[in-house]
Amino acid sequence: MTTTSYKDQLTTVETAKKLGLLPEEFEKIKTTLGRVPNFTELSIYSVMWSEHCSYKNSIIWLKTLPKDGPHMLAKAGEENAGLVDIGDGLACAFKIESHNHPSALEPYQGAATGVGGINRDIFTMGARPIAQMNSLRFGDINSDKTKWLIKGVVKGIGDYGNAFGIPTVGGEVFFDDSFNVNPLVNAMSVGIVKKGETISATSYGEGNPVFIVGSSTGKDGIAGAAFASKDITEESSKDLPAVQVGDPFQEKLLLEATLEIIQTGAVVGMQDMGAAGITCSTSEMSAKGEHGMEVWLDKVPTRQAGMHPFEILLSESQERMLVVVKKGREDEVKKIFDKWDLNCVQIATVTKGDRLKYYFHGELVADVPAGSLVLGGDAPVYKREYKEPASFAESKKFNITSIQEPKDLKAVMIHLASHPNLASKRWVYNQYDSMVGTINMSTNKPSDAAIVNIKGSKKALAMSVDCNSRYVNADPETGCAIAVCEAARNIVCSGGLPSAVTNCLNFGNPYNPEVYWQFVGSIKGMGAACLKLQTPVTGGNVSFYNQSSYEGPVFPTPTIGMIGIVEDKKHQTTLDFKNEGDLVYLLGKSQNDISSSEYVYSFHKVKNTPAPYFNLDEEHTLQKGITSAIQKGLVKSAHDVSDGGLFLTLFESALHGNAGFEIKTNSSFRKDAYLFGEAQSRAVISVASSNKDAFEADLKKSGVHFELIGTVKGKNAVIDGTDFGSVNDFAVLYKLSVFSVSLR
Repeated sequence: MTTTSYKDQLTTVETAKKLGLLPEEFEKIKTTLGRVPNFTELSIYSVMWSEHCSYKNSIIWLKTLPKDGPHMLAKAGEENAGLVDIGDGLACAFKIESHNHPSALEPYQGAATGVGGINRDIFTMGARPIAQMNSLRFGDINSDKTKWLIKGVVKGIGDYGNAFGIPTVGGEVFFDDSFNVNPLVNAMSVGIVKKGETISATSYGEGNPVFIVGSSTGKDGIAGAAFASKDITEESSKDLPAVQVGDPFQEKLLLEATLEIIQTGAVVGMQDMGAAGITCSTSEMSAKGEHGMEVWLDKVPTRQAGMHPFEILLSESQERMLVVVKKGREDEVKKIFDKWDLNCVQIATVTKGDRLKYYFHGELVADVPAGSLVLGGDAPVYKREYKEPASFAESKKFNITSIQEPKDLKAVMIHLASHPNLASKRWVYNQYDSMVGTINMSTNKPSDAAIVNIKGSKKALAMSVDCNSRYVNADPETGCAIAVCEAARNIVCSGGLPSAVTNCLNFGNPYNPEVYWQFVGSIKGMGAACLKLQTPVTGGNVSFYNQSSYEGPVFPTPTIGMIGIVEDKKHQTTLDFKNEGDLVYLLGKSQNDISSSEYVYSFHKVKNTPAPYFNLDEEHTLQKGITSAIQKGLVKSAHDVSDGGLFLTLFESALHGNAGFEIKTNSSFRKDAYLFGEAQSRAVISVASSNKDAFEADLKKSGVHFELIGTVKGKNAVIDGTDFGSVNDFAVLYKLSVFSVSLR
């Protein structure tokens, strides 16, 4: 920087382009301000108008998603996280977000700060986080880079979450070569708060003081939002300073101090400093409250001397929040933060109008209207071109007859049981504390969804994260609808009622018409499924630019995080077979379909096939029927048929129940399709023989198609009279797969 005053450091269109802004966006900024912006002002717009903050290439489609439902308390975009009514005077706040680009460069801190950031979104609303989940995508498990990435990501999630003291109760890990360069790290947090005691991310009341609380501000994470809004290239290592550094112990103190000041009634509004840091929190809170602020950047506690205004504004240093306090009650707030040994410094005052005026040692370094920076204001909105890729039409030509039925079914079973996408992920989850707080009800009782206890209530929360990236790559609309339905099916099979959805939409470059076609299709599929299941979208995150300049885009991955309510804990249903002689049913319609299955993709290595069979009406009927049977006490175990097909579903239920099974396949279908195909809207249910008539009558009443396929018996897997060996033999492969062995 020169000795020229900050306000006089004027910019050009070339400066704007270097900061990631388009020439037409630079002209729009000039029109908004009525002059050429200085460097500090242009830096502000560069982060707030980045894809990561403005959703400029996605918001037009996001607005089409259903936002109304029977439990909604806060609609998408209204608060830091979604908020639903769970009864008994309680509400559940939940959200999922990505930290993909930081994790690609520095996996440990990238993943750790993703966990920290999503938890702050929850407790800034006044909710105490009670559970965490994650959804991870990596490349070839045998590559050294993938091993480095997964070890760093898992350790980052585990170290931060364990130290913060919130249990990690579930998640998913998926491998495909499309993620070799750009992994996906999606973190979800769930919290509980009493209805009526939430805090909004808003600012109002002329003269009210504004405090920055928590950690000091450093140069880590500067322009992280802009970094997340561009492709990964060979030059991306130069963006390493854009990766934040986390401190879970500091966050734990911040959590307790935050919840304590909320109880004083002195807080007007509060927001986490995540993407774009002070810039984002001051502008979004001011725009929402239709007020302005005078901000004194030289008062911000910093970790390094000589930081410039743009660095202070754009820093994404972790464990910080902005709090607007009622005038005259400053000392109450300061005493609480002093007790917890945290910074609590007034850096601003609320003003009339909508101007954000940033000062540095008395100099007005930036003067911008708050509304010009945010969604719903002057932030640009684009509707991009999209087109169907040629591979989509080509996939429709696939015919199952082109695949020869395997003569050795056991070879397929061994392949699936040991495949990294299907095998046990205990190497991952053993690094997470799943029982801190003693609220996780599904650790020792395995179920399709995680079940979390609500103390003092007969109810529990069910939660799930789901997306099969391969399905979405095959057919975005169908694949994303399946993701919604599988998340719901997992909750239903666990005894819960699906309530609402949060999403993390991971795609490549939106300026690529074929990538944008994937995005649009996914939104359409999500909308249709959420409407049918009455699970509105409460918000989430869009992560574009998940691609490299030399390997192209990742598989499209619209991760679905879903919350459900177990109305009575007695309805909690697990997936493990219970007793010798219990009847085993397959619910839902089987198909001669192996499309996009792990079986056809990795065993036969046929990569371009359609999405698996899916019918939304059949899915809805199935879920209603399972719910009815569970609530009537007719179900011993329930496990949905998904990745790996019927065989893997039976194997997992047997493994967890320390049991075997004898079943017969349906001769109307090819045996490989029946056992290994991944046609949707199916579940395996075990029932006591004494409940056979009542269970079948209930299914007929619900309109659910079903087959009695066998019994829980012995310790082996017996199919059509052929003994394929001990379930424990498959379990050895399942637990000691190449996935686990490679990462030792």
